[in-house]
Amino acid sequence: MSDSSASLPSDRVHLSCEEAQRLSMAALRGLGYPEADAALVAGHVLDAALCGYEYSGLPKILHVGKFMQDRPVQGPMRVLQETPVSALLDGANHTGMVAVDRATDWVIAKAQAQGFGIVGVNQTWMSGRSAYFVERIARAGLVGLHAIGSRALAAPPGAAAAAIGTNPIAFGFPTQAEPLVIDMGFSALMFTDLRLRAIRHETLPEGVAIDSEGRPTQDPLAALAGAVLCFGGYKGFGMALAMQAMAFLAGAGDDPDGAGYLLIAIRPDLLVPLEQYRRGLSEMLQRIKATPRQPGVDEIRIPSERAFRTRERLRQQGVEIDATVHEQLLQLAAVLSPTPIPRALP
Repeated sequence: MSDSSASLPSDRVHLSCEEAQRLSMAALRGLGYPEADAALVAGHVLDAALCGYEYSGLPKILHVGKFMQDRPVQGPMRVLQETPVSALLDGANHTGMVAVDRATDWVIAKAQAQGFGIVGVNQTWMSGRSAYFVERIARAGLVGLHAIGSRALAAPPGAAAAAIGTNPIAFGFPTQAEPLVIDMGFSALMFTDLRLRAIRHETLPEGVAIDSEGRPTQDPLAALAGAVLCFGGYKGFGMALAMQAMAFLAGAGDDPDGAGYLLIAIRPDLLVPLEQYRRGLSEMLQRIKATPRQPGVDEIRIPSERAFRTRERLRQQGVEIDATVHEQLLQLAAVLSPTPIPRALP
């Protein structure tokens, strides 16, 4: 634990990047993860923390431990079908932070070789930040899309119970500088955020959740037993429904939670040279940032700018996590799972 914790409130703990990485790896190893898969998950959650998304950071390891009880791993991932431009993968109940990372490798390789790639994964859960994967695709010089249909957690407008997933979509675009990354879910509150608020016993904002009886609630525990609401009413519900339809391309119909994870990667030079694409997009973003601002507005901010800046700053400063989360991670790190998890791929 970093010395910087001395100036923090008692319910917060400061960790350097190295400390956060070691703690994440130790906790995941305590859950039974092999070294390579633990490194994938630890890298994912640490990147989320560095980008300023604490609820998708180290606390997610605790959620992994709980989900493993309901979805025990069934062996290595399997390729169900494949063509030069496509693949459908059975995640074998590995966490999505591993399964979708493997699928990202596949879709990048197929798009680089063929110009276009589409890869679906089912039989997996909790893929983490979609931005993480499409950023990888964009940094490979490709245009990326990641669509998710997840288990029912959100209530459609007028419904008294969950009927659809939070179902985010993410895009990654290569530019002449940092990639343009756009990642959004279609629920008023993402479920990992709700779980962290429950750990902290925080009151929810109004109008984001209902309890098990369909009544509005600001109690995170009641919301966990009920549902979150769709962002933007029918517009958010419509987009969530579209993502669920996309997820059926990834085999969501064969998944016990009705979940599917779809990745698409496109090589820009199918249509225009890559550098022409990078230049045109970069010039457009510069024009947007140069738009006259309203009084009191310091900057027109492009999606992903804040996350990239926060990442650079926190790489030097380290991250903060909830003290309760820190203690639970230490407990995981102290116990070696008696049932080691097989590697995702042989």
